Amino acid sequence: MSKIDRVLRSNLKLRHLQMLVALDQFRHLGRAAEFLSVTQPAVSKTLAEIENMFGLPLFERSTRGTEPTAAGASVVRFARSVLAGYERTRDEIAAEASGASGRTSVGAMVAATPVLLSRAVERLKARSSRTTVLIDEGDLTRLLPRLRLGELDLFMGRLEPAYASPDLETEPLYEDPMAAVAHPAHPLVKKRRPTWADIAAQPCVMPPPWASLRVKLEQQFFAHGLHPPADIIESAAFLSQITFMHQRGAVAFMAGTVARHYAQRGVVAVLKLPVQVGLPPVGLITLRGQAMTPVTGLLVECLREVGKGLP
Repeated sequence: MSKIDRVLRSNLKLRHLQMLVALDQFRHLGRAAEFLSVTQPAVSKTLAEIENMFGLPLFERSTRGTEPTAAGASVVRFARSVLAGYERTRDEIAAEASGASGRTSVGAMVAATPVLLSRAVERLKARSSRTTVLIDEGDLTRLLPRLRLGELDLFMGRLEPAYASPDLETEPLYEDPMAAVAHPAHPLVKKRRPTWADIAAQPCVMPPPWASLRVKLEQQFFAHGLHPPADIIESAAFLSQITFMHQRGAVAFMAGTVARHYAQRGVVAVLKLPVQVGLPPVGLITLRGQAMTPVTGLLVECLREVGKGLP
């Protein structure tokens, strides 16, 4: 067995892993010490102890703080993965001991949360009311790393082809075209056939510049001989969309199921404008080869059942 094997399998303790993750998160010995409720010298001593085990520097110290070395980044990824597995096992055992039915952690995009996920959770709760579902909202760039580290059990959202990878399993559930939406009192709501020129003249909430949807929406304006709107807010967050629709009279773009869901509740109105942009389906992503817990498997069943009836 090599020295590194011995360190990873036997020598590293839970407190070592927790300290490495805290140091990576805060990038400062003092702040990591405060978070862990220990002294800064204790953190320095523990880090030196770990580095002596590996025979390698794991963090570079400077007046600006600490930065992981290449080896340090690898060890931190290992630490996060182990801690995620520890927390999952702890929660499952605690749930069994208390008579509850377990816990699952999911990452979700806005396109999946209000309808697909909420209905699936309702079904899950009907079968197992004491099951806990931890939901972390965000986009693929933020949530996929957490899935790979084991901090999330599954992801649901748009299955963007650019993020396909051999270590990921994808399962499409349904197609969900985009819709243009506005405040229910917006003048364009009453217009029988609003045009892209009408939209271009309005304040708009657009996806961030790096989002593939942003490019596709701008192409729609160009295809109609128009420049994209000049008065824009850039955000993919649902709360931002709703805020600026109501405060500034902005037009926004949402997944059709989400738009109709909130239109039925009087929060938005769907404009009579076809938004013909090609989008990937909404579906699930899991880590290939990782066995699902019973709770996660039950949630996936519920998601599949709901997905069959959408959009």
